[in-house]
Amino acid sequence: MSDVTKKTGLVAASDHRPAAPTRRQALKTLAAGAGAAATMPLWARYASAQSAEPIRIGFGKHATGIGAAYGRWYDRVSQAAVAKINGDGGINGRMVELVTEDDGTDPRRAAELLEKFANQSNCDIAYGTLFSHVVIGAAPRAGELKLPYFVVSEGHHVASGMLNRWTVQPGITDVKSQVAAMAPFITDMLGKKVTMIFPDYGFGYDHRDNLTPAIEAMGGEVVGKIAIPPTETSFTKYFPQIPRDTEVIYHVMVGPAVLTFVKELGEFFGPSRPEIFGFIDSLEAVDINSPGLEFLEGTYFWEGMPRYLQPDAPDYVKAYRDAVGLDANGASTSDPSDVSTAAHMFGCWETLHVIKAGMEAAGYQSKDDRQALIEAVEAMTEMPAGPAHPQGAKIFNGKTHQVFGPQYISKVEGGKLSLVHTASAEETLYPDEVDYTTMDF
Repeated sequence: MSDVTKKTGLVAASDHRPAAPTRRQALKTLAAGAGAAATMPLWARYASAQSAEPIRIGFGKHATGIGAAYGRWYDRVSQAAVAKINGDGGINGRMVELVTEDDGTDPRRAAELLEKFANQSNCDIAYGTLFSHVVIGAAPRAGELKLPYFVVSEGHHVASGMLNRWTVQPGITDVKSQVAAMAPFITDMLGKKVTMIFPDYGFGYDHRDNLTPAIEAMGGEVVGKIAIPPTETSFTKYFPQIPRDTEVIYHVMVGPAVLTFVKELGEFFGPSRPEIFGFIDSLEAVDINSPGLEFLEGTYFWEGMPRYLQPDAPDYVKAYRDAVGLDANGASTSDPSDVSTAAHMFGCWETLHVIKAGMEAAGYQSKDDRQALIEAVEAMTEMPAGPAHPQGAKIFNGKTHQVFGPQYISKVEGGKLSLVHTASAEETLYPDEVDYTTMDF
């Protein structure tokens, strides 16, 4: 039993799953028995899987609206993950098909899409939503439809108990766990008096509400809280609100104007700035070397997964990046100017692999098995780092439907993000606020 298991009282996921051979193993045995393993063509190897009805996953993509940059990369990673899963034989002998629709980064549209996925598109489950206000707006409909809804969002709305048993976040950590791991670094290394700049909606409120007690627990103080509308295009008017005694500016902004935000922050302070700690959300899909960002040299960022390929990266991380098409700088291999949303998009890869593992553990065959799928995922606990979890080893809490994993802190050095600190999954744990497993389906 690992230290993680001892600390959480959880049982390894493998203890809950039947020891059944995989489809690949079964096919290999069959082929070997016929003396044809080496010569069996690919089409024959997967003929049975391809003749079966595919498993359809309704993907709510932020193709338009303030989440469009994320949506583009979420789609790219999701397509790569599905190709990998299908290349390995699919799920329970069936291919996987993404049914992609634009939710406009809009809660009402997202709820409508869940209805479409369930009643028109013949989808088995729904998946993919990022922006917290969209998840919060759509999740009640998932509960009404009894449609498993796997979100890749980061918001604390799942683990807080705000949602329902049909909504799960098993592939990306939430803000509360992230800030719990960041607060000691901020107060120990940068300063005790912190001013927060955050978006004026649910995701920003998670930072506001959870960073404050985390900083106070470290003997620090949040001296300023500045909320900015996520559709804002100019930010200079907000910066005079920063208290004079601020030692650290903590920023987490999102949307198409993030580059403007960071540039204007630098213009406002000039060379005499406080220490700065940002969540990489403020620069997702933005080149660190963009003109006007020179002042970021020496500042720090949280990253969900390092954008830059690390010198000691294991082979499974390299394989994930290759499958997605990421170069060493975290940009598209086909276009170096197309910078990824690397700190978040890994959650799509990992969530789709959790769906695969859950369906296989549940023996999923049809929509009648949706409840069994949720129960199988709830039974998961430890998720070892590897091809299915390239971001790092994780702990899944079935009661709260939330995963916990490592967090990374990088420093801007020489125009690049250099990893300087890693917090383990154990450092991000917090007491349960809900037990979804006690709720009715």
